[in-house]
Amino acid sequence: MRRWIAFGFVAVMLSATATSAQQPAAQAAAPPTARVFASDGGMVLNFIKPDKTGDFEAVVGKLKEALQKSAKPERKEQAKSWKVFKSPDPAAGGNVLYVFVVDPSVKGADYTVSNILAEAFPPAEVAELYKQYAGAYASGQNFVNLTLVADLGK
Repeated sequence: MRRWIAFGFVAVMLSATATSAQQPAAQAAAPPTARVFASDGGMVLNFIKPDKTGDFEAVVGKLKEALQKSAKPERKEQAKSWKVFKSPDPAAGGNVLYVFVVDPSVKGADYTVSNILAEAFPPAEVAELYKQYAGAYASGQNFVNLTLVADLGK
């Protein structure tokens, strides 16, 4: 059951590519793929409805909890390098931009939010988190791989 919930959640929420925004949840039809950064780091741009920022941040809190309580070493490593930022400036259409910054990325680790949540919480709770997360999105998300060109601090 947990796998099916994760499958549905991934299919709906996280089928974006690095160059195009995710389709709205109701239109997503592509099979899910693991969200693995293929480079040194990455960003995920999340476009959230202004009245749903509390829902989005609540799910981010559960994501943090899931990463921290996981027995998987890669989840602990992901937590160390995964930060969530909120732009103080309005995004297109008056939406709110949240940015996941992952630096460095954990090679081979899956960053699919639904998979991480499904590992840590019972199916009924994951289903509720899915409703919150999916309902918060305005126009979708962009998944961006980044390759380090220069480290100006070293």
